[in-house]
Amino acid sequence: MRSTKNPLVGELCAEFAGTMILILFGTGVVAQVATSADGSLGDHDSIAWAWGLGVTLGVYVAARLSGAHLNPAVTIALAAFKGFSWRKVLPYSLAQLLGAFVAALIVRATYADLIATVDPDHTIKTQGIFSTLPGNGGAGVSIPTAFLDQVVGTAILVFVIFALTTAWNNPPLANLGPVVVGLLVVAIGMAFGANAGYAINPARDLGPRLASLMTGYGGALNDQNGDLYFWLPIIAPIIGGLIGGALFKLLIENHLTEDPADGAQDEAVSEPRPNQ
Repeated sequence: MRSTKNPLVGELCAEFAGTMILILFGTGVVAQVATSADGSLGDHDSIAWAWGLGVTLGVYVAARLSGAHLNPAVTIALAAFKGFSWRKVLPYSLAQLLGAFVAALIVRATYADLIATVDPDHTIKTQGIFSTLPGNGGAGVSIPTAFLDQVVGTAILVFVIFALTTAWNNPPLANLGPVVVGLLVVAIGMAFGANAGYAINPARDLGPRLASLMTGYGGALNDQNGDLYFWLPIIAPIIGGLIGGALFKLLIENHLTEDPADGAQDEAVSEPRPNQ
């Protein structure tokens, strides 16, 4: 019997749920570290690993239904270079944003007591739980440097994701793809985390930023210098994703010979597969 369900609704539910899982682990670990008085509950490495594991688990949640983009920059790059439908870009991006927003509200409520203990005025001290800042809230990183950092980090992300999901490029098996994508995010966090907190995902930054703005962080749209900053982790990752996708096409895909036996792209982080 043919299903009467709207496939797009399922895809959007998957993007919402997958992104929510990603942000629950990501903002959750930052909240744990930021509210730990003696630093005994984690450090930069635990943050990088939890974000990567969050990505892995989010991809496993969403891949079968939606392809598990979990990131508007990835969605836009897939539409530009991999044949993903442009008409789905905005709905996917909104589902991702909503998933990130809801996850951040959950973390905000769960950690409300500890946040109030270490930062009762909800200042820049704990704003980094929810959104990124130049230099992670410290001094010495300019807006142009933070912008470049986000372009480079997201270009790396999309370039390698394309490599991992192009069937005739000898990618990992489908069931291991999410693990490798998670390791990719861990590596980006460990190598490019200092300048701007490696948002590399507009939904990851804007959703929690809006959640924090609505729950007591009046300066959430600004950086530690009071400058309007929320736009940077939106625009720079989109540009970086397009650059990464274009470079993969130019340097790798244009030189590959497709083997028909390989089939199409892996379902993870690509076009969703139809229900069977």
